[in-house]
Amino acid sequence: MRPIVATVDQGALRHNLNIVKSSAPQSRVMAVVKANGYGHGLLAAAQGLAAADGFAVLGLNEAVFLRDAGFRQDILMLEGVFSADELSEVEAAGISVVVHHDEQISMLESARLSSPVAVYVKMNNGMNRLGFKPEYYAGAISRLAACNNVGRITLMTHFATADEGPGVAAPLAVFHQVTAGMPYPVSLANSAAIFRHPETHADWIRSGIMLYGATAIAGIPASTYQLRPAMTLTSEIIAIQDILPGESVGYGNRFTASRKTRVGIVACGYADGYPRHAPNGTPVMVAGRMTQTIGRVSMDMLFVDLTDIAEAGLHSPVELWGAQLPVDAVAEKSGTIGYELLCALSPRVPVKVLNHG
Repeated sequence: MRPIVATVDQGALRHNLNIVKSSAPQSRVMAVVKANGYGHGLLAAAQGLAAADGFAVLGLNEAVFLRDAGFRQDILMLEGVFSADELSEVEAAGISVVVHHDEQISMLESARLSSPVAVYVKMNNGMNRLGFKPEYYAGAISRLAACNNVGRITLMTHFATADEGPGVAAPLAVFHQVTAGMPYPVSLANSAAIFRHPETHADWIRSGIMLYGATAIAGIPASTYQLRPAMTLTSEIIAIQDILPGESVGYGNRFTASRKTRVGIVACGYADGYPRHAPNGTPVMVAGRMTQTIGRVSMDMLFVDLTDIAEAGLHSPVELWGAQLPVDAVAEKSGTIGYELLCALSPRVPVKVLNHG
């Protein structure tokens, strides 16, 4: 069997959830498990985060899957329903939905439901992605409050720069101004805001990437907050080539040796989810020691420099990211973010779940 495997540590997920809870002790935690649990597996992630107060997913299929798996917490569809015929299944499963445009309100007003649906009403106060502009927000709330098919209402927004210099002060002020006097619970903070802006904690916090042990704040390692990586992607050296100065490796000859170089070939490529655009010098661990990639990443393989790791040989263990090497370090060198690498894990990569504390 090909040696590549992704190991998901549910103990790390539980640990990270406890860190998040301790950072916002007065808030309820909505654990975001969309994108197949950020690549960790929806069920594996939800089981590791079972102590969360709720789960946030993208679509109805994920929400129903969690209900059918026995999770009784609030389950929120972050983009709401996409068609009116989804509302009957939403009602039957007791799922909450985000409402972010007038058509969704109209769907609720015209639906024939036996029991009301809980809604989270999203304000667009600068992200310009989803949500009602501030000047239309109160009107949306009034329509929903008057609708017999609407039950619990929660107010929410999402910050565009919680992880960057501008912060949240301006959009937060707009939100508070518009919602002043509205007698509903509030959900504001994403992962970055949870740690950087405690004034956003409110009734619900929505924690995503931090639960998986990667950072939401550029330049600040997740370990700064005592978070542990929940996924470790490993493989092995499956071949070794010795090349002379002037010789190259891989497609396009993107690496040419300046010295006699011992090259390890690793069973991992872009079809497994490793970034094809990772440049020469991307960090990688071989036999417990740091080295770097060389050459262009292929579909099924990549190259690493073994010249200074004399003990490395065939079948030596390779860590692409995880317990020893933060995924964010690989992402930064590759010009992307840890989110993308975790979510891009290929379905062909076997996943081993560790269930321990």
